[in-house]
Amino acid sequence: MRNWVQFRIARPTDQLAEITKFYSEGLGLKCVGGFQNHDGYDGIMFGLPNVEYHLEFTQHIDGSPCPAPTKDNLLVFYMPDQAEINLVKSRLNNLGYFDVEPENSYWLGKSITFEDPDGWRIVLMNTDGLKDT
Repeated sequence: MRNWVQFRIARPTDQLAEITKFYSEGLGLKCVGGFQNHDGYDGIMFGLPNVEYHLEFTQHIDGSPCPAPTKDNLLVFYMPDQAEINLVKSRLNNLGYFDVEPENSYWLGKSITFEDPDGWRIVLMNTDGLKDT
């Protein structure tokens, strides 16, 4: 078995400023790194909740078209505290983002789904998450 040190999910965007606002001010994720003009790329990384698991968003100077896939491609955030979910929902609403109906009915009644500025969906799920077996 291999011991992994970090895991990153990375994707391009043409709206780095709006994406930054959505994930930092809206979701409340912490910026754990970033860069400017690295071979034409700018980027930012957000910790989940620290650097071992993080999201990276990059934007190329020439643009990087990145249409969102289906409405069932999701980033799921497991959040055991309903008050925290309500706070995140309020912050996103204040930024102009409102919950959308999930594609998969599994998420109905147990989570809240939002679309980020690029149309990618995130889910705020009110559970402790997966358990080790």
